Amino acid sequence: MARAGRSHDSRQRRKKVLKAAKGYFGGRRKLYTVAKHAVDKGLQYAYRDRRNKKREFRRLWIVRINAAARLNGLSYSRLINGLKVAGVELDRSVLAELAVNEPAAFADLANLAKEHLAPTTADAA
Repeated sequence: MARAGRSHDSRQRRKKVLKAAKGYFGGRRKLYTVAKHAVDKGLQYAYRDRRNKKREFRRLWIVRINAAARLNGLSYSRLINGLKVAGVELDRSVLAELAVNEPAAFADLANLAKEHLAPTTADAA
């Protein structure tokens, strides 16, 4: 009975790992075992950070909306609440884009939010 020839599979597997390690520094690029660990860790970071990226962008959008809202005399939470009451269904990414690139349009939305908010004791004073 013939022996199993698996050298091709092993070589292909190693080539795949070393190709994925292209651009790494030193032994992380050249040595199979070190490269395998580096590639595995890189894939773990990539998986984790695809989720973190969404959180980071949402935080950035909220900061930008809050800054623009305060220029228009509202806090972030009151702006979002006023827009929700007014039936405006723009998400935070669009609101942040308006806040940065179209301040006049954002000011119109802020005024709309103000109109639909119930007056508070702070507003009456």
